[in-house]
Amino acid sequence: MSSDDFEKNPIWNEFQWESHLNEIEKRSEQLRKFITSDPNGNTPRWIILLQESMDELDAVEAFIEEELLLDEAYFPEDEDDWEDDEDEFEDDDFFFMDDSFPFYDEDEFEDDDDFEYGEEWKELSNDFTFSDYGSIENLDIYREARGFAVDVLKWAETIPPHLQTKQVNEFVINVLKVSAKLAGGYSFGFEQEVLGGNIAYTKKALYSANHALNYLQKMKREPFIVPSLYSKFHSRLFEIRNDIGVYVQELRDRFLMGME
Repeated sequence: MSSDDFEKNPIWNEFQWESHLNEIEKRSEQLRKFITSDPNGNTPRWIILLQESMDELDAVEAFIEEELLLDEAYFPEDEDDWEDDEDEFEDDDFFFMDDSFPFYDEDEFEDDDDFEYGEEWKELSNDFTFSDYGSIENLDIYREARGFAVDVLKWAETIPPHLQTKQVNEFVINVLKVSAKLAGGYSFGFEQEVLGGNIAYTKKALYSANHALNYLQKMKREPFIVPSLYSKFHSRLFEIRNDIGVYVQELRDRFLMGME
């Protein structure tokens, strides 16, 4: 999608956003590999993050934040396709509502004179979850996906290195991507102009959930996952996948209502 396309139709739908995001991702793949890999490319990213983090939740949040930073790089300020749009969007931050997004830090605003008094409570209220004033921490599906990712990391840590197969690594990475892509979509916001981007990115979370389910099913009879744990993982991931599908449809309905 070029800037001319955007000027002709300033409100893109999910498919226009998806096409644009996929194209930019292809051009940014080398950057992603460079940033998210060890020098020899032998150690999965989730293992490195665990080694660098205090606990599994810290590792999950580090992965999400890293993904958001990489996604922000998909919209470089000097990108030719976006030069004509810089003035139009210079006050809009597609991926970060503030410097702390998506992790709200109450202390950060205690001495901030620029932070409007009375706005802070909106991030804590469920009533504003589906608005640009809300917090992703109030989004149920995000909390479920993040909690599942934490439990998967705890399990993955117990697997001996020689049993950490490609299927294990792909399963873990795709589980981590679910919450990261949900965060990426949420950070677009809910205004009509960017809601299509929110939908397109949330669909990436759905794709990652499906991939994770496929890899989990392939590991069903492996010695490092007992039947009872497999059943729990499958049940939780299946429900998360379905809930994301419902969430995507709710976002689509919201987009269509705005077009009426």
